[in-house]
Amino acid sequence: MAKLTKKQKEARAKFDQAAAYDLEKAASILKEISYTKFDASVDIDVRLGVDPRKADQMVRGVVALPHGTGKDVRVLVLCTPDKVEEAKAAGADHVGLDDYIEKIMAGWTDIDVIITMPTVMAKIGRLGKILGPRGLMPNPKSGTVTLEVGNAVKEVKAGKIDFKVDKTGIIHTSIGKVSFEPGKLAENAQEVINTLMKLKPSSAKGTYVKSIFLSSTMSPSVQIDKNTVNGL
Repeated sequence: MAKLTKKQKEARAKFDQAAAYDLEKAASILKEISYTKFDASVDIDVRLGVDPRKADQMVRGVVALPHGTGKDVRVLVLCTPDKVEEAKAAGADHVGLDDYIEKIMAGWTDIDVIITMPTVMAKIGRLGKILGPRGLMPNPKSGTVTLEVGNAVKEVKAGKIDFKVDKTGIIHTSIGKVSFEPGKLAENAQEVINTLMKLKPSSAKGTYVKSIFLSSTMSPSVQIDKNTVNGL
């Protein structure tokens, strides 16, 4: 086990790691125990009682965080010429098609989200091996393959995120920054949980939400008391 640094020891001493807290109290604790010099991201980790190896238990969805993520999301729109101005007006950072496909083929992936249109997906398919492992491949289920590219850009910029359960059954996604007020972090976390509850697979047996933790970049995680979470 790696030896704890002085700051890590100080952080762990500020709260009871064996205890569970409500969402807002956990967010308050994170503000006290985060010691990075930058505005750290706050993440939620939800362990689900599903088997991701089974197609009917693959939990994936999108959620619009009421207070956004606090991140400047870099958006690339791959579209036909008639949609270029719409994408730019909505705030897309990069807009084009063939030139950006070639750029990605050469190794460029300096973006956070790619939005495209159904009519050009055939061209983008060959980028799967590059974009897939990075979680950048556009997908109709996440709203990133659409004819309404302008609306899609605005939603992503406003805090719409997509998530997918990993192979260990955990949903891991960002819900804001340490600089956010605890109440806003709690509301963002609750929105993620609300969305997860709507996505519960009918084939999943037993306890669906097994545990919930909040953490910030390099901080210890704080356990959430499920009895205090709405909808569980």
